[in-house]
Amino acid sequence: MKPSEIARVEAYLRATFGNDRIRIEPPKKSSAPVEVSIGDEFIGVLHRDEDEGEVSYSLNISILEEDLPALAKN
Repeated sequence: MKPSEIARVEAYLRATFGNDRIRIEPPKKSSAPVEVSIGDEFIGVLHRDEDEGEVSYSLNISILEEDLPALAKN
């Protein structure tokens, strides 16, 4: 993914979610995934897809069960 694409997707996510702490860092190696963070917290991986000349981006967010809050008992 080109740096210009990363910058555009980052701007879109920041505007859509109203959060300027969203960061997308270009990978150090071309084969490495593009990681998305909020502040210092990794939230997911960004993928680019091109099909019949149309480009789309998908964000896969991983949520670990251990990070979820406990349910309140009634």
